[in-house]
Amino acid sequence: MQNRPEAAQAPRKYEWFVLGDINGFFGLMFDNMTVLSFLAGILVFVFKYPADIVYQRMFPGTAFGVLFGDLVYTWMAFRLAKRANNPTVTAMPLGLDTPSTIGIALTVLGPCFMAMKANGMSERDAAMMTWYVGMATMVLIGIVKLIFSFIGQWVQKAVPQAGLLGSLAGIGLALIGFIPIVEIFGMPLVGMIALGLVLYTLVAGIRLPKNFPGVLASVAIGTALYYILAPMGLTGGTYAPPAAELHLGFPIPTLSFLKGFGEALKYLPIAIPFGILTVVGGINVTESARVAGDDFNTRDILLTEAVATLIAGICGGVAQSTPYIGQPAYKQMGSRAGYTLLTGVFIGLGGILGYVGFIVELIPRAVIAPILIFVALDIMCQAFLACPARHAPAVAFAYFPTVARLLQIKLSNPDYVPAANFAALMAAKGKGLPELLVTVALGNGFILTAMLWGAFVAKLVDRQLKAASIYLWICAVLAFFGIIHSAIPDGNMYLPWNLEGIARQIPYQFASGYAVLAILLLGLSFTKESQGAPLEHGQ
Repeated sequence: MQNRPEAAQAPRKYEWFVLGDINGFFGLMFDNMTVLSFLAGILVFVFKYPADIVYQRMFPGTAFGVLFGDLVYTWMAFRLAKRANNPTVTAMPLGLDTPSTIGIALTVLGPCFMAMKANGMSERDAAMMTWYVGMATMVLIGIVKLIFSFIGQWVQKAVPQAGLLGSLAGIGLALIGFIPIVEIFGMPLVGMIALGLVLYTLVAGIRLPKNFPGVLASVAIGTALYYILAPMGLTGGTYAPPAAELHLGFPIPTLSFLKGFGEALKYLPIAIPFGILTVVGGINVTESARVAGDDFNTRDILLTEAVATLIAGICGGVAQSTPYIGQPAYKQMGSRAGYTLLTGVFIGLGGILGYVGFIVELIPRAVIAPILIFVALDIMCQAFLACPARHAPAVAFAYFPTVARLLQIKLSNPDYVPAANFAALMAAKGKGLPELLVTVALGNGFILTAMLWGAFVAKLVDRQLKAASIYLWICAVLAFFGIIHSAIPDGNMYLPWNLEGIARQIPYQFASGYAVLAILLLGLSFTKESQGAPLEHGQ
């Protein structure tokens, strides 16, 4: 007897929580904990920012954004399972965006705090104002993401992948990868074991016995080794047991971000590209989920991450949420919707009740840093693999502005280079512009610069010289007003004729260089030699 059509379409119960959700939870949860750990570490240990403000004011709102986003994505999985009559739908993973969280800590929050203190504010007042600026930056990013969630696909088509992914890859190399590798080799006996387990399981793809989660094993073994070796002085540093205290804080909506709004506008060249990159990333990860069999609505995914970022900013958060790359990987490990629900609740309540801050202090950064190394490697490899092979030079060229920014961050730290020496080097005369001044200018607006540089070289490789010249003209205009290549160390925009000293030459020299090259390429676009097909990689 033949099956009736209606029997074949009978609703199937959604298996929303299975064993795979446990593995998925540990992976997604530790990803978020790693980002929070480095957010706190950069602010507290690099910039000497008050720890209580990080744990009691920044963390609750930041974690609440993750809670909101993961709850909505969990609900979306239930909705899709019902609509598609598919009991194996895997929810879209959401968490704190690694590149922008570390990038904003290093290039917005930290420098803002240092500048406020340099202007005469007390440490406490400077820290509070920096928090307001961080909140305002999140609100601005949230607004940008709301707008671009409707035009994100146009941006994706307008800017070559080499520009979009190359700028991310540069962040992966210089900010996400380099800083954690220093942490790992700061405690080699502990860090190398944790790094080896992450490389073994996540990079090489080899399972541990009994299919034990690789990330959990790395963190557990590394932490245990630390607390065994560190008290005996075998980890290369001074041991200090973690304070057994919970940093309670509540993500209460507030308009305090308005106090930092004016100052946050100065950091728009950094904030806007970070927002755009997560929108484009959201489009990409939604498409990867669709290929894996889960057809989520792209607009809903993008709007959720935008609203989650806005909510976080209004409630005191300083890091944006984004859908994570790897939904197919979570699907492959058997996760459904339970892992996003567990992660959202664990991170969200942890920010409120304070145990997230305690865990951040409990786990050494050398142990948790390998997770960021994996993220950095994944971002860098994806940039080269996802782009046409002939665009590899464009991806690599987009690295340089972020390297310059990393150098600026290190050199502008008065613990390394006294402020007087830094100012003297910025004005040092030579055959060309001062090397430190050029480094600072190249690093300011680094994300936007990297996107434009990658796009320009990609168009040049494709022999679309007129399009390449357009990107150069955009660079010229932005450089003239300090939107990129600001000659001021804190990266502020300006009217170039208001600058003083040798710094005044930066906007005129940089803009002229871009403009002359744009004219040259426009002229060459009419030659016979430029009309041929682009060379493929290796030709």
